[in-house]
Amino acid sequence: MKIAVFSTKPYDRSYLDAANETIGHELTYFEAKLDKDTVPLAQGFPCVCVFVNDVVDAHVLLELKAGGTTLIALRSA
Repeated sequence: MKIAVFSTKPYDRSYLDAANETIGHELTYFEAKLDKDTVPLAQGFPCVCVFVNDVVDAHVLLELKAGGTTLIALRSA
């Protein structure tokens, strides 16, 4: 599955890449947080992975749906 991963730092990438080795998802990393201005980056991704500082309000949810996203995975500490 193609997954857009928002708010990523280098340590996130190494951890997620290691966890994904045997699964084989197509991870695309964005340093930017998800919000109304960056939601177009998620266009065409069936899944997005967001962090606690990302904005997933009604506007963003509607834009994600319009862009083909059907699953939101949450990362939180």
